Amino acid sequence: MSGNAPILLADLAARGIPFALLARDGETVEVLTGDVVDVALLADIPLTDATGAAREVLALVPFRQVVERGFACHDDAAPLRCLVVGERHALPLADALAQLPTDRIPLEDAGFDIDDEAYADIVRRVIAEEIGRGEGANFVIRRDYVAGVVGDPLTAGLTWFRALLEHERGAYWTFLVSTPGHLAVGASPEAHVSAQDGVVTMNPISGTFRHPAGGATAETLTEFLSSTKETEELFMVVDEELKMMSAVCSDGGRITGPHLKEMSRLTHTEYMLRGTSTMDPRDILRETMFAPTVTGSPMQNACTVIARHEQSPRGYYSGVAALFTPRADGGHDLDAPILIRTAYVVDGRLRVPVGATLVRHSDPHGEVGETHGKAAGVLGAIGAIPRDVVAAPADEDAPAASRPLGDDPVIAELLASRNARLAAFWLNPQGEPARGPFAGTRALVVDAEDRFTTMLAHQLRHLGVDVTIAHWSEASRDAVAAADLVVSGPGPGDPRDIDSERIARIREVVAARLDAGAPLLAVCLSHQVLADRLGLDLAPLASPHQGLQKTVDVFGAAASIGFYNTFTARVAPGIDHVGATEIAADPVTGDVYALRGPAYASVQGHLESILSRDGLITLERLVAHALGTTAA
Repeated sequence: MSGNAPILLADLAARGIPFALLARDGETVEVLTGDVVDVALLADIPLTDATGAAREVLALVPFRQVVERGFACHDDAAPLRCLVVGERHALPLADALAQLPTDRIPLEDAGFDIDDEAYADIVRRVIAEEIGRGEGANFVIRRDYVAGVVGDPLTAGLTWFRALLEHERGAYWTFLVSTPGHLAVGASPEAHVSAQDGVVTMNPISGTFRHPAGGATAETLTEFLSSTKETEELFMVVDEELKMMSAVCSDGGRITGPHLKEMSRLTHTEYMLRGTSTMDPRDILRETMFAPTVTGSPMQNACTVIARHEQSPRGYYSGVAALFTPRADGGHDLDAPILIRTAYVVDGRLRVPVGATLVRHSDPHGEVGETHGKAAGVLGAIGAIPRDVVAAPADEDAPAASRPLGDDPVIAELLASRNARLAAFWLNPQGEPARGPFAGTRALVVDAEDRFTTMLAHQLRHLGVDVTIAHWSEASRDAVAAADLVVSGPGPGDPRDIDSERIARIREVVAARLDAGAPLLAVCLSHQVLADRLGLDLAPLASPHQGLQKTVDVFGAAASIGFYNTFTARVAPGIDHVGATEIAADPVTGDVYALRGPAYASVQGHLESILSRDGLITLERLVAHALGTTAA
């Protein structure tokens, strides 16, 4: 219910009741009060009361909730905490500022929980042992800035919330959530997922440009936007979030952008992804746990890598704050920003978690610097930087640009030029799947633990294929035998790993289709398995091709394709046949890009990736070959 009496923030603090302050529109502060209920599962979030009436709920979803998807984590038992809203008020921004304290909040014993050299060593190990061995394209590894809070934690939180309202710009949500024993205050730049009247939106943000003294300018921003690492990092997270969109949206999702996300001290680059869905918002939240910008890609392996290399549980960092708002039709809309750029206070200790996205180009000391920049960005925004972090306190905004830098012609051209590299399929409206050239074909897509399969399935449906996706552990022998076409999908890992149950099952799937002479398309990891079955050599690449766009010859047609591989099949340069198998390979290195033979075809790259400008037409050609038909 909405309260009519004036709301006094000091009263809320004095009474010690649970409450939340949300600033989402730049003009008002929403004040939510109610009861706290901790639940075990997302499905348990209490969106209705005992009578079935819809109610509003604000949920803090911890990172440990990935166990619902069967993923690994350091489990700290952080609760899925729900504030069941009893009353809500809207305070004009000026009224809220007038009520919030301006106390000075001293910090003591401040510093990172992992020192710089130790963190740089973790970065080196992740690049060498994880990315270098094919476990994924990118991974986010965090460390925490910690300090003791001198004084009352809630007064500190309210003071920091005021500082964010006054000085931080560009945040998606500015918020404070106070529940028993736990305080969270932050300014999240990123809407992980929202669902409004059936329209689902995701907002991948990547790259961090820390403003120099005097503020950002077009000149200083140009170097950042020209960075290969920054560009590839953004493309990879867009690919990862499109996997999620394709799982929850019937139309797969369309991307718009890129744009600049300009904040007081930091600037990021971002895309917007939109699609339509009829799913329960709790199910949408489950299927999109969690943003690759704060975990990595592919998601399941990213969780495993995080568990291997992070030294403590994440708590709420990289989870979401999810506001479920009742609609007139009895359903709920969802608004869920990522829990980053957030300070937590528990038992008088401040914790500010920050992470760096590690890719094949990462420089360990550069990633150390990125965590320093992110921590300083949070601490500076709340006015809480201790003197040992920077030379001088940074509690004032950098000078604002006279206009948004995204409007500068040079910057706008740099941003727009990125889309020339991307697949038109994901940039343009797709409409409903057409009655394509393979109408009536039933395909089984075998998921080898990379949800690129959801994007691949979406493209196949646009070619007219009736698609079923099955996890490798659930793809029965009968289902593999019965399908008109089996698409054996991509996944992480070393295709030569004889101890991997997953890779052994992919080998069985590929062998079964070959032995039966039944149509097969093999992608990435499965392409390597097929190549091995056909007697070709497998080898690690000298440098991983994670998020790399290449134009290659695929049986007489040049194709721009995105690659995410660490291993490759390889033949002697110039070899284009082995028995009945045609080989499309690099003329210099012999790296095999595609194979085709009687009722089978394969491709090393990801035709479904946003980096594959010629992905859809190449997919059609290879499927047509496997089925023994002619591509349109």
